[in-house]
Amino acid sequence: MTPPIIKAMSDIAVRLTVSPPPYWRNGRTIRKMMLAHLLALAPAAVMAVVMYGLPAASVIALAGATATLADAAFLKLQHRDIDVDDFTAFYAGVLFAFLLPATAPWWLVAIGAIVTIGLGRTVFGGFGCNPVCAPLVAWAVCRLSWPAEMDIDLNLIHFAINSPVDQLMYFGVERLDQFNTLDLLLGRQLGGLGSSQVLALAVGGVFLLATRWIRVFIPAAFLFGVAGTAAIFWYIDPTVYASPVFHLVTGSTVFGAFFLATDTASSPVGKLPQIVFGLIAGAMVVLIRAYGVYPDGVPFAVMTASLLSPLLERLRPKFFGVK
Repeated sequence: MTPPIIKAMSDIAVRLTVSPPPYWRNGRTIRKMMLAHLLALAPAAVMAVVMYGLPAASVIALAGATATLADAAFLKLQHRDIDVDDFTAFYAGVLFAFLLPATAPWWLVAIGAIVTIGLGRTVFGGFGCNPVCAPLVAWAVCRLSWPAEMDIDLNLIHFAINSPVDQLMYFGVERLDQFNTLDLLLGRQLGGLGSSQVLALAVGGVFLLATRWIRVFIPAAFLFGVAGTAAIFWYIDPTVYASPVFHLVTGSTVFGAFFLATDTASSPVGKLPQIVFGLIAGAMVVLIRAYGVYPDGVPFAVMTASLLSPLLERLRPKFFGVK
Protein backbone atom coordinates (compact mmCIF):
# COMPACT_ATOMS: atom_id res chain seq x y z
CA MET A 1 0.00 0.00 0.00
CA THR A 2 1.36 3.44 -1.02
CA PRO A 3 1.95 5.79 1.95
CA PRO A 4 -0.36 8.85 1.93
CA ILE A 5 2.55 11.31 1.72
CA ILE A 6 3.97 9.61 -1.39
CA LYS A 7 0.54 9.46 -3.03
CA ALA A 8 -0.02 13.16 -2.30
CA MET A 9 3.36 14.08 -3.80
CA SER A 10 2.61 11.95 -6.86
CA ASP A 11 -0.70 13.75 -7.39
CA ILE A 12 1.03 17.12 -7.11
CA ALA A 13 3.68 16.04 -9.65
CA VAL A 14 0.96 15.03 -12.13
CA ARG A 15 -0.77 18.39 -11.75
CA LEU A 16 2.52 20.22 -12.25
CA THR A 17 3.48 18.30 -15.40
CA VAL A 18 4.02 20.81 -18.23
CA SER A 19 3.09 19.84 -21.76
CA PRO A 20 5.04 21.02 -24.83
CA PRO A 21 4.34 24.60 -25.99
CA PRO A 22 2.38 26.53 -27.09
CA TYR A 23 0.33 27.10 -23.95
CA TRP A 24 -1.97 29.90 -25.05
CA ARG A 25 -5.58 28.68 -24.96
CA ASN A 26 -8.04 31.08 -26.53
CA GLY A 27 -10.36 28.86 -28.53
CA ARG A 28 -8.48 29.30 -31.80
CA THR A 29 -7.63 26.15 -33.71
CA ILE A 30 -5.56 25.27 -36.75
CA ARG A 31 -8.77 24.54 -38.64
CA LYS A 32 -10.17 27.99 -37.88
CA MET A 33 -6.86 29.57 -38.88
CA MET A 34 -6.85 27.80 -42.24
CA LEU A 35 -10.48 28.71 -42.92
CA ALA A 36 -9.68 32.35 -42.14
CA HIS A 37 -6.74 32.30 -44.56
CA LEU A 38 -8.87 30.68 -47.25
CA LEU A 39 -11.52 33.35 -46.71
CA ALA A 40 -8.82 36.00 -47.07
CA LEU A 41 -7.83 34.49 -50.42
CA ALA A 42 -11.43 34.35 -51.66
CA PRO A 43 -11.54 37.89 -53.17
CA ALA A 44 -8.34 37.24 -55.13
CA ALA A 45 -9.69 33.88 -56.31
CA VAL A 46 -12.89 35.55 -57.54
CA MET A 47 -10.92 38.24 -59.36
CA ALA A 48 -8.69 35.59 -60.92
CA VAL A 49 -11.72 33.73 -62.27
CA VAL A 50 -13.20 36.98 -63.59
CA MET A 51 -9.91 37.84 -65.29
CA TYR A 52 -8.85 34.44 -66.64
CA GLY A 53 -12.10 32.47 -66.64
CA LEU A 54 -12.52 28.77 -65.84
CA PRO A 55 -8.80 27.91 -66.29
CA ALA A 56 -8.03 29.86 -63.10
CA ALA A 57 -10.78 28.07 -61.17
CA SER A 58 -9.50 24.73 -62.47
CA VAL A 59 -5.94 25.42 -61.32
CA ILE A 60 -7.07 26.43 -57.82
CA ALA A 61 -9.47 23.51 -57.40
CA LEU A 62 -7.05 20.90 -58.77
CA ALA A 63 -4.14 22.10 -56.64
CA GLY A 64 -6.21 22.14 -53.45
CA ALA A 65 -7.79 18.73 -54.07
CA THR A 66 -4.52 17.08 -55.09
CA ALA A 67 -2.69 18.45 -52.05
CA THR A 68 -5.44 17.12 -49.76
CA LEU A 69 -5.33 13.65 -51.31
CA ALA A 70 -1.53 13.63 -51.20
CA ASP A 71 -1.54 14.56 -47.51
CA ALA A 72 -4.01 11.74 -46.75
CA ALA A 73 -1.86 9.26 -48.67
CA PHE A 74 1.37 10.30 -46.92
CA LEU A 75 -0.29 10.14 -43.49
CA LYS A 76 -1.62 6.68 -44.32
CA LEU A 77 1.83 5.47 -45.33
CA GLN A 78 3.20 6.73 -42.01
CA HIS A 79 0.42 5.01 -40.06
CA ARG A 80 -0.68 8.33 -38.64
CA ASP A 81 -4.16 9.71 -38.09
CA ILE A 82 -5.60 11.26 -41.24
CA ASP A 83 -6.54 14.80 -40.26
CA VAL A 84 -7.01 16.48 -43.62
CA ASP A 85 -10.22 18.04 -42.28
CA ASP A 86 -8.07 20.77 -40.70
CA PHE A 87 -7.59 22.20 -44.24
CA THR A 88 -3.84 22.70 -43.83
CA ALA A 89 -3.09 20.64 -46.95
CA PHE A 90 -5.88 22.25 -48.94
CA TYR A 91 -4.63 25.73 -48.04
CA ALA A 92 -1.06 24.79 -49.00
CA GLY A 93 -2.33 23.56 -52.37
CA VAL A 94 -4.28 26.77 -52.96
CA LEU A 95 -1.20 28.84 -52.11
CA PHE A 96 0.77 26.88 -54.67
CA ALA A 97 -1.98 27.51 -57.23
CA PHE A 98 -1.59 31.25 -56.70
CA LEU A 99 2.06 30.92 -57.72
CA LEU A 100 1.02 29.41 -61.07
CA PRO A 101 -0.37 31.03 -64.20
CA ALA A 102 -3.95 30.27 -65.18
CA THR A 103 -2.67 28.43 -68.26
CA ALA A 104 -0.56 25.92 -66.27
CA PRO A 105 -1.14 22.34 -67.58
CA TRP A 106 -3.01 19.98 -65.27
CA TRP A 107 -0.06 17.64 -64.80
CA LEU A 108 2.15 20.52 -63.62
CA VAL A 109 -0.50 21.57 -61.10
CA ALA A 110 -0.83 18.00 -59.81
CA ILE A 111 2.92 17.39 -59.55
CA GLY A 112 3.46 20.70 -57.80
CA ALA A 113 0.68 20.03 -55.29
CA ILE A 114 2.16 16.62 -54.46
CA VAL A 115 5.63 18.14 -54.07
CA THR A 116 4.15 20.82 -51.81
CA ILE A 117 2.99 18.19 -49.33
CA GLY A 118 5.66 15.52 -49.85
CA LEU A 119 8.86 17.53 -50.19
CA GLY A 120 7.65 20.73 -48.59
CA ARG A 121 6.08 19.27 -45.45
CA THR A 122 6.13 15.51 -44.93
CA VAL A 123 9.88 14.95 -45.14
CA PHE A 124 10.37 17.48 -42.34
CA GLY A 125 7.78 15.90 -40.06
CA GLY A 126 4.51 17.34 -41.26
CA PHE A 127 2.61 20.57 -40.73
CA GLY A 128 4.51 23.06 -38.60
CA CYS A 129 7.91 21.42 -39.04
CA ASN A 130 8.86 22.76 -42.47
CA PRO A 131 11.77 25.25 -42.44
CA VAL A 132 10.59 26.85 -45.72
CA CYS A 133 7.09 27.73 -46.88
CA ALA A 134 5.95 24.45 -48.49
CA PRO A 135 4.34 25.90 -51.67
CA LEU A 136 7.56 27.76 -52.42
CA VAL A 137 9.48 24.48 -52.43
CA ALA A 138 7.11 23.13 -55.07
CA TRP A 139 7.31 26.39 -57.02
CA ALA A 140 11.12 26.19 -57.10
CA VAL A 141 11.04 22.56 -58.27
CA CYS A 142 8.57 23.35 -61.05
CA ARG A 143 10.30 26.58 -62.07
CA LEU A 144 13.65 24.84 -62.45
CA SER A 145 12.21 21.71 -64.08
CA TRP A 146 9.57 23.13 -66.45
CA PRO A 147 10.30 26.85 -66.94
CA ALA A 148 8.27 27.16 -70.15
CA GLU A 149 5.13 25.71 -68.57
CA MET A 150 5.50 28.04 -65.58
CA ASP A 151 5.10 31.07 -67.85
CA ILE A 152 1.66 32.11 -68.99
CA ASP A 153 0.69 31.01 -72.51
CA LEU A 154 -0.56 34.09 -74.36
CA ASN A 155 -2.31 31.87 -76.93
CA LEU A 156 -4.67 30.50 -74.28
CA ILE A 157 -6.00 33.77 -72.86
CA HIS A 158 -8.59 36.05 -74.41
CA PHE A 159 -6.73 39.35 -74.05
CA ALA A 160 -3.27 40.72 -74.71
CA ILE A 161 -1.43 42.40 -71.86
CA ASN A 162 2.17 42.38 -70.74
CA SER A 163 3.86 41.32 -67.54
CA PRO A 164 5.35 44.45 -65.91
CA VAL A 165 8.24 42.66 -64.18
CA ASP A 166 9.14 40.90 -67.43
CA GLN A 167 9.09 44.20 -69.30
CA LEU A 168 11.38 45.74 -66.68
CA MET A 169 13.92 42.92 -66.80
CA TYR A 170 14.14 42.48 -70.55
CA PHE A 171 13.45 45.99 -71.91
CA GLY A 172 14.14 48.45 -69.10
CA VAL A 173 12.20 51.25 -67.45
CA GLU A 174 11.44 53.00 -70.75
CA ARG A 175 8.81 50.33 -71.43
CA LEU A 176 6.98 50.91 -68.14
CA ASP A 177 5.06 53.97 -69.34
CA GLN A 178 2.46 51.63 -70.82
CA PHE A 179 1.35 50.60 -67.31
CA ASN A 180 -1.05 52.57 -65.17
CA THR A 181 -0.83 52.17 -61.39
CA LEU A 182 -4.60 51.84 -61.01
CA ASP A 183 -4.71 49.17 -63.70
CA LEU A 184 -1.96 47.25 -61.93
CA LEU A 185 -3.86 47.44 -58.64
CA LEU A 186 -6.98 46.10 -60.32
CA GLY A 187 -5.11 43.08 -61.66
CA ARG A 188 -4.52 44.08 -65.26
CA GLN A 189 -1.09 42.46 -65.45
CA LEU A 190 0.07 39.02 -66.45
CA GLY A 191 1.75 36.55 -64.13
CA GLY A 192 0.76 34.00 -61.55
CA LEU A 193 -2.67 34.15 -59.97
CA GLY A 194 -1.05 35.79 -56.95
CA SER A 195 0.76 38.31 -59.14
CA SER A 196 -2.22 39.96 -60.75
CA GLN A 197 -4.77 40.40 -57.95
CA VAL A 198 -2.98 43.11 -55.97
CA LEU A 199 -5.96 44.98 -54.53
CA ALA A 200 -7.90 41.81 -53.67
CA LEU A 201 -4.86 40.29 -51.95
CA ALA A 202 -4.35 43.50 -49.98
CA VAL A 203 -7.97 43.32 -48.81
CA GLY A 204 -7.40 39.73 -47.72
CA GLY A 205 -4.22 40.71 -45.91
CA VAL A 206 -5.97 43.50 -44.03
CA PHE A 207 -8.66 41.01 -43.02
CA LEU A 208 -6.03 38.69 -41.53
CA LEU A 209 -4.49 41.60 -39.65
CA ALA A 210 -7.84 42.84 -38.38
CA THR A 211 -8.80 39.38 -37.14
CA ARG A 212 -5.30 38.98 -35.64
CA TRP A 213 -4.48 35.75 -37.46
CA ILE A 214 -1.21 37.36 -38.51
CA ARG A 215 0.87 40.09 -36.89
CA VAL A 216 1.66 43.34 -38.63
CA PHE A 217 5.45 43.19 -38.23
CA ILE A 218 6.36 40.87 -41.14
CA PRO A 219 4.00 42.35 -43.79
CA ALA A 220 4.86 45.94 -42.85
CA ALA A 221 8.61 45.26 -42.75
CA PHE A 222 8.43 43.30 -46.01
CA LEU A 223 6.66 46.12 -47.87
CA PHE A 224 8.96 48.71 -46.29
CA GLY A 225 11.97 46.63 -47.33
CA VAL A 226 10.73 46.52 -50.92
CA ALA A 227 9.88 50.23 -51.04
CA GLY A 228 13.02 51.37 -49.21
CA THR A 229 15.44 49.35 -51.31
CA ALA A 230 13.67 50.35 -54.52
CA ALA A 231 13.81 54.01 -53.44
CA ILE A 232 17.58 53.81 -52.98
CA PHE A 233 18.08 52.34 -56.46
CA TRP A 234 15.60 54.79 -57.98
CA TYR A 235 17.38 57.73 -56.36
CA ILE A 236 20.73 56.53 -57.72
CA ASP A 237 19.49 56.29 -61.33
CA PRO A 238 15.76 56.60 -62.20
CA THR A 239 16.56 55.88 -65.87
CA VAL A 240 17.68 52.35 -64.99
CA TYR A 241 15.70 51.36 -61.91
CA ALA A 242 11.94 51.37 -61.42
CA SER A 243 10.13 53.42 -58.78
CA PRO A 244 9.14 52.02 -55.36
CA VAL A 245 5.45 52.18 -56.29
CA PHE A 246 6.09 49.98 -59.31
CA HIS A 247 7.77 47.30 -57.22
CA LEU A 248 4.96 47.37 -54.64
CA VAL A 249 2.09 46.88 -57.10
CA THR A 250 3.67 44.37 -59.48
CA GLY A 251 4.57 40.72 -59.26
CA SER A 252 3.88 38.75 -56.09
CA THR A 253 4.88 41.52 -53.69
CA VAL A 254 1.56 41.85 -51.87
CA PHE A 255 0.92 38.10 -52.02
CA GLY A 256 4.34 37.45 -50.54
CA ALA A 257 3.94 40.05 -47.80
CA PHE A 258 0.65 38.75 -46.40
CA PHE A 259 0.51 35.06 -47.33
CA LEU A 260 4.01 33.66 -48.00
CA ALA A 261 6.34 35.51 -45.64
CA THR A 262 3.87 35.07 -42.74
CA ASP A 263 3.97 31.27 -42.93
CA THR A 264 3.82 30.23 -39.27
CA ALA A 265 6.33 27.38 -39.51
CA SER A 266 9.10 29.12 -41.47
CA SER A 267 8.96 32.67 -40.08
CA PRO A 268 10.32 33.97 -36.75
CA VAL A 269 8.16 34.38 -33.67
CA GLY A 270 9.64 37.36 -31.84
CA LYS A 271 8.79 40.96 -32.71
CA LEU A 272 12.34 42.10 -33.57
CA PRO A 273 13.16 38.89 -35.51
CA GLN A 274 9.98 39.33 -37.52
CA ILE A 275 10.87 42.90 -38.42
CA VAL A 276 14.40 41.95 -39.50
CA PHE A 277 13.02 38.95 -41.39
CA GLY A 278 10.57 41.13 -43.32
CA LEU A 279 13.21 43.75 -44.12
CA ILE A 280 15.64 41.12 -45.44
CA ALA A 281 13.01 39.42 -47.58
CA GLY A 282 11.70 42.73 -48.96
CA ALA A 283 15.16 44.03 -49.81
CA MET A 284 16.05 40.78 -51.55
CA VAL A 285 12.99 41.11 -53.79
CA VAL A 286 14.37 44.29 -55.34
CA LEU A 287 17.92 42.92 -55.48
CA ILE A 288 16.76 39.83 -57.37
CA ARG A 289 14.67 41.92 -59.74
CA ALA A 290 17.61 44.25 -60.37
CA TYR A 291 20.42 41.72 -60.72
CA GLY A 292 18.87 38.25 -60.83
CA VAL A 293 17.57 36.13 -63.68
CA TYR A 294 14.02 35.71 -62.32
CA PRO A 295 11.76 38.72 -63.01
CA ASP A 296 9.56 38.50 -59.91
CA GLY A 297 12.01 37.60 -57.16
CA VAL A 298 9.44 37.26 -54.35
CA PRO A 299 9.44 33.44 -54.03
CA PHE A 300 13.23 33.11 -53.87
CA ALA A 301 13.49 36.10 -51.52
CA VAL A 302 11.04 34.60 -49.02
CA MET A 303 12.69 31.18 -49.26
CA THR A 304 16.14 32.61 -48.58
CA ALA A 305 14.94 34.71 -45.66
CA SER A 306 13.20 31.65 -44.17
CA LEU A 307 16.53 29.86 -43.96
CA LEU A 308 17.73 32.67 -41.70
CA SER A 309 14.82 32.33 -39.26
CA PRO A 310 16.73 30.19 -36.70
CA LEU A 311 19.49 32.80 -36.55
CA LEU A 312 17.03 35.70 -36.38
CA GLU A 313 15.30 34.11 -33.40
CA ARG A 314 18.48 34.81 -31.42
CA LEU A 315 17.79 38.55 -31.69
CA ARG A 316 16.28 38.95 -28.24
CA PRO A 317 16.46 41.76 -25.68
CA LYS A 318 19.00 41.28 -22.92
CA PHE A 319 17.78 40.67 -19.40
CA PHE A 320 18.26 43.62 -17.05
CA GLY A 321 21.41 43.25 -14.99
CA VAL A 322 22.73 40.26 -16.97
CA LYS A 323 25.75 40.38 -19.28
